[in-house]
Amino acid sequence: MSISVASPCPKSIVEELEIKNWPIWTCKVGLFDWIYEEKEICMFLEGEIMVTPDGGEPVRFCEGNLVIFAAGMKSKWDVHKAVCEH
Repeated sequence: MSISVASPCPKSIVEELEIKNWPIWTCKVGLFDWIYEEKEICMFLEGEIMVTPDGGEPVRFCEGNLVIFAAGMKSKWDVHKAVCEH
């Protein structure tokens, strides 16, 4: 399972995917497990986080990153600064 990160996310992608129209999701500082039932794309507006896929290396991302999580991926989230994302 994988995590892909575009850093920083190109403006053309933001416009093409109409990211600014996506709902907002927030998360406080903390640790938790997460399973991605389907492929998920997130655009981080604020925060700092490290996600470690089961059996994989940790991936750090923050404000301005477009992140794609693979379907079926199990992971551990370590939120260092509160997150706000589309």
